[in-house]
Amino acid sequence: MSQVSRAKTSRTASLPPVSVSSPPPVGAVAPFGEPEALVDKQRRRGRGAQSNTSGRYEAEARVAFDDGWQSLEDLPAFKTSVSVDTARKVITRNDSPDIGFDRSINPYRGCEHGCVYCFARPTHAYMGLSPGLDFESKLFAKPDAPSLLEKELATADYEPRMIAIGTNTDPYQPIEREHQIMRGILEVLERAGHPVGIVTKSALVMRDIDILSRMAKRNLVKVALSVTTMDPKLARTMEPRAATPARRLEALRALSEAGVPTTVMVAPIIPALNDNEIERILDAAAHAGVKEASYVLLRLPLEVRDLFREWLIANYPDRYRHIFTLIRDMRGGRDYDSQWNTRMKGTGPLAWMIGRRFEIACGKVGMNKRRARLTTEHFARPKRGGQQLGLFD
Repeated sequence: MSQVSRAKTSRTASLPPVSVSSPPPVGAVAPFGEPEALVDKQRRRGRGAQSNTSGRYEAEARVAFDDGWQSLEDLPAFKTSVSVDTARKVITRNDSPDIGFDRSINPYRGCEHGCVYCFARPTHAYMGLSPGLDFESKLFAKPDAPSLLEKELATADYEPRMIAIGTNTDPYQPIEREHQIMRGILEVLERAGHPVGIVTKSALVMRDIDILSRMAKRNLVKVALSVTTMDPKLARTMEPRAATPARRLEALRALSEAGVPTTVMVAPIIPALNDNEIERILDAAAHAGVKEASYVLLRLPLEVRDLFREWLIANYPDRYRHIFTLIRDMRGGRDYDSQWNTRMKGTGPLAWMIGRRFEIACGKVGMNKRRARLTTEHFARPKRGGQQLGLFD
């Protein structure tokens, strides 16, 4: 019967290298892309990653192999499981100089959308899980997030500033239909008069238009939807459980008509794969009533590089070498450059050209002439349970 090897290894030399400082030559397949590391197609049906290699912090590397009984096909398919994340706090702080927020909330760890390019995949390694198939099938929910948020907003030293949601994993991924954690968070933010910026690629955001439209009247919310491609076939392959491009545009239209400020994110832009669609996406979003737009160049930190390479070889083998050549042209000769202020847009002539194309296309459809500004003037600190009212409250 099929077995799983458990080779004892050291933390420094055990797992396939993922360093981006000395990438393999173009055309060379990294260890993660070797055929024996890939999971059978039927077992990962509806998923984005091709493999489930152990996380980089694990002391054991697990690789499935057939011991001669041809029974690998008997292994079960990857099914979505949801565990409870018992976080003590829900607001995460950052001091990154190249992003427009200093705090965020992630209702979930992992994301069932399965976007193969997702830069959040490496965070699953901190949980002792694989950034591959585990990231999109072994999920963690934070059911206490709304109550934790209310407690944090109620502290005497809390100073309100926009909270970003969806910057790591999608708050409207499929399991939100059952858990409704995101809706609970919005209810807390609405009561407190606290501004929020939301990023998603799910049409489920339309469920909360009642709350979002009320918050928009007080300049408390803006919503960005990521539209990676207009090609449904490419979208299904690259983002297997995310909403179709048509549904995302429908969500943008519905939000805009409800008075909610919307942004279309052309993200990520992948050279020689979807960069030819920049103008088409912006035009379609403008017709849906969108007034703002942004873009992000493909990012390949840590394990994402190898997962994306596997996906390319499996789905677009004829473009693999060309795409990685162009990526390195925009990343200083490497697969990824994490430097502030360049990691989102890249460097070099090709990155410059993409930026100019984006700006010109925005100008033609009238985008980015004005940007919605959120306010903290409505903030009212929630009353903590058992808190005594002041004399003049």
